[in-house]
Amino acid sequence: MRVDGLSIGYQGTNLFENVSFALQKGERCGFVGRNGSGKTTVFKLIVGQETADAGSIVMQKDYTIGMLDQHIRFTKPTLIEEAALGLRPQDQDHLYKIEKILFGLGFTDEDLYASPDKFSGGYQLRLHLAKVLVSEPDCLLLDEPSNYLDIVSIRWFTKFLQQWKGEFILITHDRDFMDSVSTHTMGIHRQKMRKMKGSSVEFFEKIMEEEEIHERTALSLDKKRSQVQSFIDRFGAKASKAVQAESRRKMLDRIPVLEKLKNLYQLDFGFNVAPFPGRMMEDAKEMFFAYPPAKDPIIVNDLSLEIEKGERIAIIGKNGRGKSTILKLLAKETTPDSGNIKFSENLSIGYFGQTNFDRLHPVHTIVEDIG
Repeated sequence: MRVDGLSIGYQGTNLFENVSFALQKGERCGFVGRNGSGKTTVFKLIVGQETADAGSIVMQKDYTIGMLDQHIRFTKPTLIEEAALGLRPQDQDHLYKIEKILFGLGFTDEDLYASPDKFSGGYQLRLHLAKVLVSEPDCLLLDEPSNYLDIVSIRWFTKFLQQWKGEFILITHDRDFMDSVSTHTMGIHRQKMRKMKGSSVEFFEKIMEEEEIHERTALSLDKKRSQVQSFIDRFGAKASKAVQAESRRKMLDRIPVLEKLKNLYQLDFGFNVAPFPGRMMEDAKEMFFAYPPAKDPIIVNDLSLEIEKGERIAIIGKNGRGKSTILKLLAKETTPDSGNIKFSENLSIGYFGQTNFDRLHPVHTIVEDIG
């Protein structure tokens, strides 16, 4: 795959300009860059979900791309049938391939014939990942795949990617994970793209070294230019120095001008916390919850919990065991089948779940949605 001269901007602002790179056979690339630099946009351009303002993307005939879709939608009644949608036409009877990947991602035998809708948001995203992996494309485009994997499934996925025979481009904030599976690192930096063999650590060290050299060279040239200009200003009007002054003018014209690197902005913000005068925020007693219609399995059973002002509580446990359900109960997103929760009258709750697409307005800007 070759990307040549790719440029794209939104509302008059360039996201990146003249981006070019080639992905050679067998290369596994970690993809780095500041948030908002355009990494996910590059993925969308590759698969045709967006159109570039300039440039081209060229692939070999029949070269296939598999990209993880973050939008959750299911059309089959069972997990294994949904996963089978990813199989290539010639592999439709190879259910063992599906099971191997599903088990690696943390699903069990009991899960295979359960409805995809019964799983937590994290597990539903794992199902989407499984569908991409079983399709065995030539190239994987992976956008933050480890966000919804636990330690065990990350270990399995690491080995899977290390043994991957094709190509992939991986976006992740987990640099250890990235460097353990990648042969190359590419990144968007100052609206330009570069790619090199090696880890993300080596990539950023190289950029830092080059920018330090650039800054030192720019300062040295500025100093030299100032010295030459000073000579011209001092002796340019004197007949005895006219030849030397003219020589200095020609020298000044030959001294290159290096632009100083702009300081990259740092995102800085804070959170306002609503005042709370009391001590007890929530008091849950003997909560019971199971999903209808069968009310089986039981997700929360006889749970009692007090939350006091100033406490910061972490909920741990295996995926699919009810952590998200407990948060929904405590956030008034759902109600227990039995038991009760007392909420302080002065309590203000903010809730962020695993999948929040339905909470976003389709045409609002980020600022409008937050406001």
